[in-house]
Amino acid sequence: MKQILTLLIVMGFLLLHSCNLDQKKNSNQKDEVLPGADQMSESKYHPKPGDIILSREDYKNQLYGFWLGQCIANWTGLITEMDKIGSIGELKTGDFYTREDWGQPDQPSIWGEGVPSALSPTIDFILIGQDSVWGADDDTDIEYIYQHLIYTNKAPILSPEQIREGWLKHIKAEEENFLWVSNQTAFDLMREGVLPPKTSSPEKNENYMMIDAQLTTEIFGLFAPARPDVALKMSELPIRVTAREDAAWISEFYVIMYSLASAVNTEDHIKDQIHWMAEEARKRLPENSYSAKMFDFVKAKYQEGATWEEARDAVYQRYQVEGKDGYDLTSKNLYCNGCFAAGINFAASIVSLLYGEGDLVETIKIGALCGWDSDNPTATWGGLLGFMIGKEGVEKAFGQKFSNKFNIHRTRQNFPDNGLDTFENMSEKGAAIADVVVIELMQGGIDLDKNVWYIPITPDEPIIKPANN
Repeated sequence: MKQILTLLIVMGFLLLHSCNLDQKKNSNQKDEVLPGADQMSESKYHPKPGDIILSREDYKNQLYGFWLGQCIANWTGLITEMDKIGSIGELKTGDFYTREDWGQPDQPSIWGEGVPSALSPTIDFILIGQDSVWGADDDTDIEYIYQHLIYTNKAPILSPEQIREGWLKHIKAEEENFLWVSNQTAFDLMREGVLPPKTSSPEKNENYMMIDAQLTTEIFGLFAPARPDVALKMSELPIRVTAREDAAWISEFYVIMYSLASAVNTEDHIKDQIHWMAEEARKRLPENSYSAKMFDFVKAKYQEGATWEEARDAVYQRYQVEGKDGYDLTSKNLYCNGCFAAGINFAASIVSLLYGEGDLVETIKIGALCGWDSDNPTATWGGLLGFMIGKEGVEKAFGQKFSNKFNIHRTRQNFPDNGLDTFENMSEKGAAIADVVVIELMQGGIDLDKNVWYIPITPDEPIIKPANN
């Protein structure tokens, strides 16, 4: 499925080293502007005692940290992607990685044909210096598209038509397009004229239970800071472009986590902040769902003092070997035993989240070593933690400066400036979207003199409700 990626990634990185943001020739596309707070008449909002007050300037820095942290985690996780998926079915990959494998030679993935990753001969961080460019991948590019669509359509809640038009414009149809499983099926359906959410209908899309929405929609939580109810409203349709049932609920779990990152008690240790956010997001998962039971199972292993390797091995045994808690994908005899599935990768992501305890470096390490589609959960938590600690926090964690440049045209097409962008510009757009969301969807306010948002919270009304089965 991804057999040609290794060569493409290496070639892409060599090309990116020679790129510069000044290379804007042959680009006459105009990037329309979403009205931000500085273009809107200041809302007549009277702050209330329970409002959450957030600095707009700090938020831009955090959005920068999100994009940077996600890129680091994404590319690091690609080294071990599909190296270890267990030993059920035709594809057998032997014992899973442990912490002792960090820094050791990478082993071939299930499509590597005996050859380790071309990104790195060893399992280690992929870090792009200031003189180079980060390449887009499927963990960042659809989120980039959604941000662009909201910004250019001036619509915080996208319509089915806007999503379809955006996918068809920015995703390649014939050549390598960096789509797999449910994303590819949904795209094929869109080309036939089908609109979301029918693109994830089980009758039309047999891959609706796969991982795809988990890595394409977390950003909606950042557009609605501290208000997961609003974030869920914005992300409802984008999630259901590709996902239903547990796959959709898991994606909502991530959106909630991202939104709640702005509502944490900053006086708490980051480990406690992470665990509080996860417990709150858990409320969204229906009690009888396998996703809820997976979260509870991993949490119990963490609390009883098992190592992360023991917790991961127990997840494999319980869900892929024994098929417990209604997780029956092994019985379906899917390719690679459902290694792209929403469920098993969600369980692995909770291992890295809880055991990483808010430490960006440790969380990425565990995520990369955990197994299955290791770049996806790793990118999710790299983005979340990068947002929480901001640009400077990410740089401090790794002890170096990084490139601020991003090439969306590595995987997508038809963007301004030949697809070359900067994290500063991407963060400005994200903050402009949040401006509109705070005023229009939250009925909150902006103080331009203090450069803050006032986000109203209703204490007596739960903002996270269980999803309907």
